[in-house]
Amino acid sequence: MFVLTEGGVMHNEDRDLAGEERWASLTLEPPDDLDEILGHTALLNAIVAERLQFVDWFHRRAIADARTYGDGIAEVRERSVRLELAAAMRVTEHAAADLLWFAGALLQRYPLAHDALASSRITERHARILAELLDQAGPEIAERLAEEALTLAVAHPVGTFRRKLRDLIERDQTRTLESRHTEALAQRRVIIEAGADGMGWLHLHAPMVEIAAIHARITGQAKPIASHPDEDRILDQVRADVACDLLIDGDTRLLPPEVRGIRPTVAVTVPVLSLLERDPDAEGVEPPMVEGIGPITIPQAKQLCGSADGWMRVLTHPESGIVLSVGRDRYKPPPGLARLVKWRAGRCMAPGCHQPTERCEIDHTLAWEHGGHTCLGNLCPLCKGHHTLKHHGGWTVEHLPRGALKWTSPSGRTYTVEPERRIPAFTTQHETAPAPF
Repeated sequence: MFVLTEGGVMHNEDRDLAGEERWASLTLEPPDDLDEILGHTALLNAIVAERLQFVDWFHRRAIADARTYGDGIAEVRERSVRLELAAAMRVTEHAAADLLWFAGALLQRYPLAHDALASSRITERHARILAELLDQAGPEIAERLAEEALTLAVAHPVGTFRRKLRDLIERDQTRTLESRHTEALAQRRVIIEAGADGMGWLHLHAPMVEIAAIHARITGQAKPIASHPDEDRILDQVRADVACDLLIDGDTRLLPPEVRGIRPTVAVTVPVLSLLERDPDAEGVEPPMVEGIGPITIPQAKQLCGSADGWMRVLTHPESGIVLSVGRDRYKPPPGLARLVKWRAGRCMAPGCHQPTERCEIDHTLAWEHGGHTCLGNLCPLCKGHHTLKHHGGWTVEHLPRGALKWTSPSGRTYTVEPERRIPAFTTQHETAPAPF
């Protein structure tokens, strides 16, 4: 028997003679607990990928064998294969069908994702999200976006990847968005659904931008009421009561004085060239986007950007009057700066978190009490849980250029979180362009 040592290979009997001192001289550090977890996770991913390959082989061979017994109905052949797999694995036929679909998707339609899973560059959850969303989008879009989708899967944690892949698919589908929206708009309606114990549901099917504005307004009016010391209703209950008061009476005078006059704020990001382009299907025209919803039609965007209060209009072009810093003159960022910080981030800026910014708190990356400034380069949104973790969980956070955050864990590992959007820096023709915020 041979044993690997620092100096090469020695016989087993020599090991006893060498003593413990020689083994103690090895310089390789043993893996820590997290390394062990990651190693086993990589092994599990490889096993999952291999199992999917065998499942797909079984499926295709079983279907081919079934054809030798006659030209039976395809659905019956599939059901037979599904039943055999379910019986052998001792799972439901539904679970067996899901496994057959997943194996077929990765081996036949998205083989690069299967390879990435086998090498543990993505997780099983990444692979499943990729297959589900691309399959739902249809074969043409799936074929067009498969490689870019895999790039996103490798680069991002599961929650962020799901969101970015949905955005990618929605952007690709905006070529027909206006005609599809016009058809869908004709289906707007209100439906009553009876519930139990004297309760019921009121369903409003309407444009999503209006739905978001309605929800933002009743939430904005419900929060001050729910936070009152004498209030025993939870926020959901107060929100429902506010909606009923507004719909039945149509008069905010019934509400407490501090919540009257509240209007919704919804961020609409409109590339300026989209507003100038007459043909919405023109090549290279970026679609307008509503925060938390997705793309909208250019006519909708023009209407929102040309009208009224309650819509935060963010054009991807220089706008005057944006406050980027108040230095150390004040701790709390002014409303415009707070909105800009949240718009840039898009979500909680903790690793893997996808809590929307309306549920986040604005955090000074370098604490105010330690000299931190109230400026765009030192502010980011964090959900309450990750805000607490940052201050009391042993993590350190560093603000990087362009709005990214570098998180360092108690074990010393680092994770970089990029914001959803960049804020462009504009210069004159003779100036050197500064780094974007």
